[in-house]
Formats: sequence, C-alpha cells, structure tokens
Amino acid sequence: MLTEERTPFRRLLLLIGSFGPLGHAPASGTVTVALIGVPLYWLLSTYLGLPPAAYLALVTALTLFAVWLHDVGDRILRKKDSSTLVWDEIVGFLIGVAFVPFSWPIVIIAFFLERAIDIAKVPPARWIEDRWPGGWGVVGDDVVAGIYTCLLLHLLTWCFPGLQGLPG
Repeated sequence: MLTEERTPFRRLLLLIGSFGPLGHAPASGTVTVALIGVPLYWLLSTYLGLPPAAYLALVTALTLFAVWLHDVGDRILRKKDSSTLVWDEIVGFLIGVAFVPFSWPIVIIAFFLERAIDIAKVPPARWIEDRWPGGWGVVGDDVVAGIYTCLLLHLLTWCFPGLQGLPG
C-alpha cells in the first residue's frame, strides 16, 4: 500500500497525470481534451500523417500508459477516477477520431460528441467503470466513449463527405 508521503517520483507522476494545471481546472477532462487532445489529433493526423498501423500502435501504447498512470495515481490520491488525472480523457478522444481526416467541422463534432458520450456513460461504460479494477475501469469507460464516437464520426463522414472538405 502506498504511504501518505509524496516522493519526488509520485509528485512527478501526478504532474504528468494532470498535465500540470489542466487537471486542476473546472471541467478538467473537457479542458484537457480541448487544449491537449485536439492539437494532438492535428499533430498525429495532419502534421505527422501517421499511417493507420502507427496511429493504432501509438494510441494502444498511450492507453496502456493511461491505465498504469491512473491505477498508480488514484492509489496515491486515494480516490478512484480522480478528476485531477486526465489521460483517460485524451485516450478516449484519440480513439474517437481514429482514422478520421482532420478538419475543423470534424474537430467540433468529435469534441462535443465524445464529451457527451463520455459524460452520459453510454453502456457498457458505467458497468466497465464500476466493475473493472483500478486503471482498467477508469480508462475503460473512456475507451467505450471513444469507440462510439469513432463509429458515429465514420458514419457521419460517409454520409456527409463535405465534413472532411471533400465534395458531396
């Protein structure tokens, strides 16, 4: 069991887990997705232009890191799914926009859609959050929100190619 002492490693872990002051802001998950998730989506999809396999590998690695970080961080904070730790929100958003070309209409739709689905805890998100242990449950519900968002975004861009800047 972790002690009350905040070692330098634990302080650093909490700093990374909260993206500094962002995890302490009101609506910390939403703020972090807006200030970190959206630029990261742009960077990965537009600037770096990662191929699908590389994007999938990176998001998988970030997801596993988030599970570990939330597991350890929540034990340090003695609170499950602390709103201070926000990597789960980033992972959910990056899953939500997977393989969707970057455009500002897509960003706006993805942002509000993913946040709404995450907050609503669309099944089986609540079940996963409540029943999976530690960081798995904390990150798992955001993965569910990301999957729903991704499916809906792909459906929207298929029905309305203009959202991607393509002719309809």
